[in-house]
Amino acid sequence: MKQGYLGLKLSRKKTRKREFLEEMTRALPWKDLTALIESHYPKDKTGRPPMGLEVMLRVHLLQQWFGLSDPAMEEALHDVPLYREFAGLDGPMRRLTDESTILRFRHLLEKHNLGDAILATVNVILQRHGLMLNTGTVVDATLIAAPSSTNNNSGERDPEMHQTKKGNQWHFGMKAHIGTDAESGLVHTVMGKAANVNDVTRGHDLLHGEKDVVFADAGYQGAMNRPEATGVPWHVAMRLGKRRALDMSRESDRLIDAAERLKASIGAKVEHAFRVIKRQFGFTKVRYRGLAKNTA
Repeated sequence: MKQGYLGLKLSRKKTRKREFLEEMTRALPWKDLTALIESHYPKDKTGRPPMGLEVMLRVHLLQQWFGLSDPAMEEALHDVPLYREFAGLDGPMRRLTDESTILRFRHLLEKHNLGDAILATVNVILQRHGLMLNTGTVVDATLIAAPSSTNNNSGERDPEMHQTKKGNQWHFGMKAHIGTDAESGLVHTVMGKAANVNDVTRGHDLLHGEKDVVFADAGYQGAMNRPEATGVPWHVAMRLGKRRALDMSRESDRLIDAAERLKASIGAKVEHAFRVIKRQFGFTKVRYRGLAKNTA
């Protein structure tokens, strides 16, 4: 008899994707998140009833985690039983959400700027459980590419995206500016800006105002001297050329190099967040037109 005959689930293997979704089911404060959206969610009393709010939130998160477009998300709900199970849509008589409904829910979150509210709610939960200690922040920015082609309906590139030069290479797109907790590496602040916006000009916007210390790479040189500086001490990495010029035969230079290694080990916390965003969630290229949509 073939495995799975008569609908029996005989496989005991738990895949990494299933483990991830089970962890998200346990970890996310679903009641708090749905309460944020509930006042904006439609409550039609005539016609076909709307999909459940938590169902739509779960579908939206699936879409972001696995880099799916609206049509691809609809098809995945039909094709992947694990996705239906996570979204609460499993069962032979359940109505599955379509791409138009998925699109409208995403626009609802964007219209009311609920992405920031969701992140703030999660941060409060993390602080309550002692996972975000507020003793320091690591700041950094990463480039996210945008299509440079003009072969589209408007005949032009996205006007909110810009080009910038990094090293000897030009890039077109946006930047994700991120602030993470220096102890845990958990993200507490996210900003989306055009690629040509200098990192140091947005460094202070990534702080909570209650941090004891800030760590940053060499791109934030001079941040502590800017007009918006609040007196929070900044530990900014030395430029690579100056560090290479250190004389390791001198004790003072060895101490400077050890301090730079310590800065780098703390600054690496934000690189983990970039890895998750770009490698695990596949956000190496923008998915929509406009900064606000991609930031959300």
